[in-house]
Amino acid sequence: MLTLEIDGQTTQIEAGRTVMDAAKQLGIKIPHFCYHRKLSIAANCRMCLVQVEKAPKPLPACATPVAEGMKVQTHSAMAVQAQKSVMEFLLINHPLDCPICDQGGECKLQDVSVGYGGSASRYQEAKRVVSNKDLGPLISTDMTRCILCTRCVRYGQEIAGIMELGVGGRGEHSEILAFMDLTVDSEVSGNAIDLCPVGALTSKPFRFSARSWELTRFPSISPHDGLGTNVEVQVKERTEVVRVLPRKNEAVNECWLADRDRFSYQALHSEDRLLQPQVKRDGQWVQVSWAEALQSVVDGVEKVLHTQGGEAIGALLSPHQTLEELYLAQKLLRELGCHNIDHRTRQADFTLDSLYQGTPWLGLPVAQWSDLRAVLLVGSNLRSEQPLLAVRLRRVARSGAKIHRLGARAEDWAMSIASSAVAKPSEWPGLLAEVLGVVAQRTSKELPAGLLPLVGSSPSEQAQRVATDLLDAAGHGAVILGHQAQHHPDYSTLYYIAQTLAAMVEVPFGQLGVAANSVGAWLAGAVPQRGPLNTHASPGLDAQAMLRQPRQAYFVMGVEPTLDGADPALTLAALQQAQTVVALSAFKGDAENWATVMLPVAPFTETAGTFISMEGRVQAFNGVVPPRGEARPGWKVWRVLGNLFDLPGFNQESIEEIRTEISPDLVKVSAEALHNGLNHAPVVKIRASLGTVERLGEVSGYHADPLVRRSPALQATRLGTEICVTLHPSSAQSMGLVAGQKVRVHQGESSAELVLQLDSSLALGCAAVPTGHPLTAGLGEAMGFIVVEGA
Repeated sequence: MLTLEIDGQTTQIEAGRTVMDAAKQLGIKIPHFCYHRKLSIAANCRMCLVQVEKAPKPLPACATPVAEGMKVQTHSAMAVQAQKSVMEFLLINHPLDCPICDQGGECKLQDVSVGYGGSASRYQEAKRVVSNKDLGPLISTDMTRCILCTRCVRYGQEIAGIMELGVGGRGEHSEILAFMDLTVDSEVSGNAIDLCPVGALTSKPFRFSARSWELTRFPSISPHDGLGTNVEVQVKERTEVVRVLPRKNEAVNECWLADRDRFSYQALHSEDRLLQPQVKRDGQWVQVSWAEALQSVVDGVEKVLHTQGGEAIGALLSPHQTLEELYLAQKLLRELGCHNIDHRTRQADFTLDSLYQGTPWLGLPVAQWSDLRAVLLVGSNLRSEQPLLAVRLRRVARSGAKIHRLGARAEDWAMSIASSAVAKPSEWPGLLAEVLGVVAQRTSKELPAGLLPLVGSSPSEQAQRVATDLLDAAGHGAVILGHQAQHHPDYSTLYYIAQTLAAMVEVPFGQLGVAANSVGAWLAGAVPQRGPLNTHASPGLDAQAMLRQPRQAYFVMGVEPTLDGADPALTLAALQQAQTVVALSAFKGDAENWATVMLPVAPFTETAGTFISMEGRVQAFNGVVPPRGEARPGWKVWRVLGNLFDLPGFNQESIEEIRTEISPDLVKVSAEALHNGLNHAPVVKIRASLGTVERLGEVSGYHADPLVRRSPALQATRLGTEICVTLHPSSAQSMGLVAGQKVRVHQGESSAELVLQLDSSLALGCAAVPTGHPLTAGLGEAMGFIVVEGA
């Protein structure tokens, strides 16, 4: 530890730290623009100049390392004069347009100029003007305001992993440019808006919507990817959500937001919002009162109950709903004698349902991702599935951590990848078993008998490299299953191999959260084989079984069946043949094609609730605006239905009562319920390839849930518009197809027509055809067999 003095105050700090760090430790504020604690040091704004004893001139506090016995003055006459001189130069070319600038009221340049700027400018010459740039649908530019702090440039290089912005020109002709005049397409690009200390980069969807002092700020939790991202929802006139910003939480999202967390609020104002209860009568949809709609639900369901019993009912519940909504939903259904309850609508293999020891989860705290030295990710497009986990992993990769992956294509993760095992989905278990075989050989540990047939005698060099790095990580590693692995037809086999591998190398094993409340849905009892908090419950049918064996009544909450199902064609057919289908949703979607009753429920900004993240973090939030139209919080709808069915235990008056009913100590019991172990080994099965084209049904991050699908800004991005069939060039050549032509994808009795794109990183014999989009909604299994031909 080194001892130094700043403004007469003595402190100790580690060697290698800077004067800025020491000043922050003492609570001394030094003005700055280019410095940011998460970025490398540039020292190009010069605003943080301070006086250091024995130094001939002021030094930048952000770039000056501390030394033993150093004495620093941050507000001496020399330091203040230097800071004021820097401010004068920064303001020479800056436009005086604060009254129309979206940054007004929260602008760092405004704040600092109050203390260090002059009352009038001595500069009389013509000011420099910089042309604006088109950076895409998310970021608006006013580049004349730019002070060239280069925060946005460094952010792209160091955090987003893509240098989409750079500095062009020299001297006063320097400016921030997008390479080749391209747009900024990173899935975390919006953070550049927060980093910009002036009004050069602002939010395009928010542009001219409100002034910062007009907004009321509320803490909330992101409703998307299961990370539990802490957000601040900003509301205008207490009725309209106009902006979402990050809340700092180093253990979760640090100070960043994924673009879908930031811009999906636009969906709240969508014309597709369901604002009035509706009932289908004689083939026509009729708007009715809540009392009529709920009575129609009761009448339809009781008719099925009286004729066929509770097992003729099924429930598909979205893992994006709150813990309280899911808990009351399963409570009502089980009281009615229905145990066919599930939230895993995209999952295909449910073999492990009777084997889980607890609730599947990430396997380690999110914060520990920053300490990993080796990772194996199976069946994951990490940048799309978990953008902010990718940020953490990118940082450890820069420090030398070994990132290995197994999947159907080697996507650009914008980080250094140690190895990529690329193969058709049917070959993933065999490749993963190769790594397991190498580890077993090197550790002299015995393999489970069921896995011996999968372990080859001559493992690849790649498998040996993965095994070496996991073993060398000495416990600071992880084996993680991504979304594609969880939706794989042989998910149980992949899970068993990966779990065994992690145990052998003594590192955590887990899986990425599919939705905002995937872990919470398990703990709420929204699964067929167990009740709340893993308590015993009579077994029922899983999400796919209740569609293959159609029920006569369905409750569908927050799910868009043709977009969120593992087999959209099967889902639609099952719903359309049912007598009663109750859709509880914030949006209409295509519910008119399959529902008999539509009930408008409030989205996350209009209701209170709890999300439990994939690491098991319990986070409650409150609604920030009143529900639109006649929409009601989902938990209130289930409570009233419980009363109309004359069921006991539905007299809760608040969200807190429901939370307490689940458990008085929810944090503790949730943590105790998390467990990725299995009671015994599953039957190992591997699907044969049959020599046909295998579909890789990827779910784009901008089509993964109802909110992001209805955000115009997100849908206008490159990631939102890229809906196409992707083939390896060799596969396309063998089929006589060329890039850019329209092709027809056949699956079962359905087909879809899309444009063909070629990608040499995709596995041979595999075609990437996205799910979760209307263009592919009629197709079947996300990882089934397909035929691709020219249109």
